[in-house]
Amino acid sequence: MTLSYAQTSNKKVTTAGGIEHAYRETGDGGVPLILLHHFRGNLDYWDPALVDALAAGRRVIAFNNTGVGSSSGTTPSTVAQMALDAIAFIDALGLEQVDLLGYSLGSFVAQEVALIRPALARRVILASSAPQGASGMHGWQPWVIDSVGEREPPPSKVLDVFYLQTPESRSAGERAFGRMFTRSELDTPITWQTRQAQYDAICAWGIPNHAQLQRVTAMQVPVFVAGGDSDPMIPPRYSHLLAGLIPDSEIKIYPNSAHGFLSEHHARFGDDVTRFLDRPAKSA
Repeated sequence: MTLSYAQTSNKKVTTAGGIEHAYRETGDGGVPLILLHHFRGNLDYWDPALVDALAAGRRVIAFNNTGVGSSSGTTPSTVAQMALDAIAFIDALGLEQVDLLGYSLGSFVAQEVALIRPALARRVILASSAPQGASGMHGWQPWVIDSVGEREPPPSKVLDVFYLQTPESRSAGERAFGRMFTRSELDTPITWQTRQAQYDAICAWGIPNHAQLQRVTAMQVPVFVAGGDSDPMIPPRYSHLLAGLIPDSEIKIYPNSAHGFLSEHHARFGDDVTRFLDRPAKSA
């Protein structure tokens, strides 16, 4: 029987470069789906309800990139290096082809992985994403980074960014947090060095540069772009921009949701991702 993500044990694998990555996995079969996390997220921040939905018919692997949580090393301050580190982790697992699900900062990393090593990624899901160089993405609004960027962000402020102020959305966020942090074996908290490096990488990614937008036109794999209609971190206009630039893409914006749309709509999003990953390949 497949264990729920909340029941899985922490594992470790060492890359050729000597970095020891922490990861958890569940599910079996199919092309493995690699999860790439958001700003300040570690293994605990993947909603078990979502991961279990994704793992119903495939192997799903969540991991901490270099320096994050219980992984060793120092977190790099560029998305490009994060992508190289993710590739090294996948190589260390002996995987030759994977699907990628990148969330927020992780979606930037997923884009880079697909561009750096095209043969590695079969299909890519970009959740709450934006292309490099998009205008208006150079850092988040002050209230957003103030809410999630403190040394110890209050859960209520994090909820303000990830969920709407409606009773339904707020309740969904509280339930998601409850699912994430009920396990007995929690991951190592994110360090301040990781926080600083990750936000440096996010800001550098968002430096306006129209020419950089063309990079994603080289992505030749099928891509599913998704976002919340009221996301204050990465507004949905960037999802539309990204989907318009990628040759083989589809897009869905989830209603009445913010940055945490994939937990708030975990059943629907899980079904949409499964359909996308399982759809027949287009004929040449």
